[in-house]
Amino acid sequence: MIKKKDSNQEDKKIWEDYIKNPSDIYDKDQNISENSLRKERYKFDLHGFSLDEANRKVKEIIEYCAKNKFRELLLITGKGLHSTSDKDAYTSKNLGKIKYSVPEFIKNNSELNKLIISIKDANKRDGGEGAIIIKLKNL
Repeated sequence: MIKKKDSNQEDKKIWEDYIKNPSDIYDKDQNISENSLRKERYKFDLHGFSLDEANRKVKEIIEYCAKNKFRELLLITGKGLHSTSDKDAYTSKNLGKIKYSVPEFIKNNSELNKLIISIKDANKRDGGEGAIIIKLKNL
């Protein structure tokens, strides 16, 4: 087998020139609407939190987001598929899950309720049934 020394050096030169200015590569971060959404939305995953821990964390996050002028909060709650609440006769099958508990916690907390415009299920690309979107007031 004969190696072509000239073409390897030439290829290397072409590659080095290209990586200095890769103009034909699409930069997904340049998408203005997506980039501006990242600045306005805060995202947090509540997997692994107990109900009490999740509620305390949500209070902390909402206060942080309001202070830092975020307009939306995306909370990943999960669908409750791996929850063991079905085995406990004293736990509600629906209200014992973070997905249902967090919105109720916010609605019943007058301090947090003042900071919120709306709470709704996320659309499919943001997590669907396993996530909620909280719209925050612009204070």
